[in-house]
Amino acid sequence: MTASPDPSSSAKLDPSKAQATPQTNIQLLGLGLLSTALAYQIYFHILAVAGATNLLLVTFLIPISATLLGTLFLQEHLDGQTGLGMVLILTGLLAIDGRLHQLKRLFQHLLHHRGSDL
Repeated sequence: MTASPDPSSSAKLDPSKAQATPQTNIQLLGLGLLSTALAYQIYFHILAVAGATNLLLVTFLIPISATLLGTLFLQEHLDGQTGLGMVLILTGLLAIDGRLHQLKRLFQHLLHHRGSDL
């Protein structure tokens, strides 16, 4: 025979009565400090290597990655407007980064050489 839990004795979650133990405080402090310190180390390393413009371009990828993760793991619906928005963001990133201009020059170069072969 199994005992069923008594609903009157079950603990209710009341945030005003929550008390953190010293162990919990140490764990939260350690997690916060380590995460922040690691993030700053990565941030300033990328800043030194790639430059400020390229570093800030990453912030444009946040909505794209959040949308894709929501679609993959939370079965959220990806509609046409969202897809178009992601394409526009990626096009803007390529234009700012200079890769779109390089791609255009490559196509012009290929077309110029192909035209001279005819």
